[in-house]
Amino acid sequence: MKVVFMEDVPNVGKAGQIKEVADGYGKNFLIPHKLAMPAKAGDIKNVEAQIKARARVAAKTESEMKALAAELEGKEITIKAKVGQQGRLYGSITSADIAVGLESSMKVNIDKRKIELMEPIRSAGTYEVPIKLGKDIAAKIKVTVVSEEAA
Repeated sequence: MKVVFMEDVPNVGKAGQIKEVADGYGKNFLIPHKLAMPAKAGDIKNVEAQIKARARVAAKTESEMKALAAELEGKEITIKAKVGQQGRLYGSITSADIAVGLESSMKVNIDKRKIELMEPIRSAGTYEVPIKLGKDIAAKIKVTVVSEEAA
């Protein structure tokens, strides 16, 4: 059975590729999961148009993410927290807190899952935090944690 792949399928085919696959695999897996379509003359042109449209959207999204990464690179945000003796925090600063800090100080909405904090911040100080916006697109910001009384 000849199919046109709509999406990349590991070790089988890439999006836009026309390939011969086993009948059962095509009918029972690829087509129901919308990973591929049967290769007919009219369908091939439709699929190629859809793939080009997806590529345009992906390129636009990637350029927006690169611009956002350039804007965020090197920026510094300050987060106030209750600090006890020896600079230890009551609680911790998590990636969600950093996302809220970015939104309030820079008006930038970043998903907390994109903030790559190895472990929560548990003491006052300045930390460099990477933000992964996309594949090979990242920015580093500085997060300064200060005492509520000091600020």
